[in-house]
Amino acid sequence: MKPKPGGAGAEGGPLPEVQLVRRRLVTASVLGCLGVNFLMFLRFFFPRALFEPKTIFNVGYPSDYGFGVDEKYKQAYRIWVVRNAEGLVAIYARCTHLGCTPNWNAAENKFKCPCHGSGYDSEGVNVEGPAPRPMDRARIELLPTGEIQVDTSVLYQFGNWDDPGSIVRV
Repeated sequence: MKPKPGGAGAEGGPLPEVQLVRRRLVTASVLGCLGVNFLMFLRFFFPRALFEPKTIFNVGYPSDYGFGVDEKYKQAYRIWVVRNAEGLVAIYARCTHLGCTPNWNAAENKFKCPCHGSGYDSEGVNVEGPAPRPMDRARIELLPTGEIQVDTSVLYQFGNWDDPGSIVRV
């Protein structure tokens, strides 16, 4: 059987059902792309919230600390509380080379950065590796209640370690 000239399916064009399906497919594709772009646009207004630890916190009483390095607050607040002959200091646990967190090695009595090998003595002074300067100290003070308060938003570099806020004399 021969199709009739000018009828559906002949040289007159595609069948109406095929044309309708094609039109719906193109419309759905365009709307889908616009919808995805709109969702990405909305995501911009709801950024991911990152947890940041408090910058001011209490670390106990001077009697809680013996001579040497205490690692109790390294994970939570990124500091070590160190008791030396002068008093108590809070060393900020950040390598001055590239910002990695060093580890305390009690056997060698030094901090050692796992990233590039910088080494610091128990006071935070750089003794080996690529670190350009000693680690920073965080502000530390003795409250009227007798508790020690540390503020990591205020850091003291090596030349300012004589500042009263960088050490609690006990």
